[in-house]
Amino acid sequence: MAPPTPAPTGAAGLPRRLLVLADSDSYLKWASALVSQLGTGWQVRVLVVRSPITPSPAQVLAATGTALRPVSALAALAAVRRLRPDAVLLACTGPVVRALLEHPPLRARDRPVLVTGLPGISFPARARGLRFREGCDLFVLHSRRECAAHEELAAEIGVPHEFVLATLPFLREGTSAGGGRDVVLAAQAKVPATAEDRRAVLAALAEVPQPWRPVVKVRALPGEQQTHHERWSYAELWPGLARERGWPADRITFRAGSMADALADAHGFVTVSSTAALEALHAGVPTLVLSDFGVSAEMINLVFDGSGLLGTLDDLRADRFPTPDPTWLAENYFHGPDAVSWVTRLEQRVAERRAGRLAPVRLSPAGRFRGPLRRQARVLLPGWLWRGVRRVRRRTPR
Repeated sequence: MAPPTPAPTGAAGLPRRLLVLADSDSYLKWASALVSQLGTGWQVRVLVVRSPITPSPAQVLAATGTALRPVSALAALAAVRRLRPDAVLLACTGPVVRALLEHPPLRARDRPVLVTGLPGISFPARARGLRFREGCDLFVLHSRRECAAHEELAAEIGVPHEFVLATLPFLREGTSAGGGRDVVLAAQAKVPATAEDRRAVLAALAEVPQPWRPVVKVRALPGEQQTHHERWSYAELWPGLARERGWPADRITFRAGSMADALADAHGFVTVSSTAALEALHAGVPTLVLSDFGVSAEMINLVFDGSGLLGTLDDLRADRFPTPDPTWLAENYFHGPDAVSWVTRLEQRVAERRAGRLAPVRLSPAGRFRGPLRRQARVLLPGWLWRGVRRVRRRTPR
């Protein structure tokens, strides 16, 4: 476990205590950066909850600056009982959030304020994510448009939530980049979905004109877990494509590490839908969002419709990068600091808890009989055993 972060005394005489529970690389990065916005008067402790997508030691160190050993879900819940935090940030995938919420320490009358959220771009809103996070007091999102879409859907499906606005953590820093030679592709696990589409992206990237240098920024090194499974790795597809086309193997460079480092020497940035497009825009790097494979919720790029950033693989080959629409920027992640509400609302909810006005959590039934068992198995079984169970289930006739 990480030692508590020292914090000055708050206005009420005692520092507010926040416990972060994170289960994957993406959520851990997001949570670590988000809580850095809290300022004085807080003590923050971070626990990595062991799951099938537990981040590697290198990923944990990169996200937190500390070597944290993952703990079991039961150990995390025991820490809630022992530490009695004022608030818990459930920075986890939906099924893990729900599995944790099904245990008494997060539901009883003396429970902490429960905060959850979604890292990166979370548009359009999805009912599954809302239902898994039912019972949380605050739901952190990152744009006015996201908040409006989630409020509408929550009312439609009858799952109440209070949505609060934050600024994406990497958009708060006043860094600038661009003016370099790299054309950076942000690799994503889920899109595009087919090997052929991914080969097409690699081919266009390899054909960017000189003197630009094609770079693929990967989310994880071989053997490391990601929040989403990547079936077709660009790094694995590239050697075969390079041989077919007669390109030198080093025509494309593959890099891990932080996106900020990847953008430091960037001439341009390209993605199918990655949140890193916002980071590139913030850093002043010309940005292209590929529309060749469609613009839809399935491609996770619907949010970029109307942004002015959409283009094609031919644009990439021709070194054409568009200009974003200012109105779209204001509604999508580039709001001013006066619009941010999450810290104020969290402090108000903590005050309610300390005054004994926080109600216990009551959860609606979720899923079939096997649903709760499956969620608990996901967080209670070792990752290797859970993956084995899933393989057996896939092979079992139904």
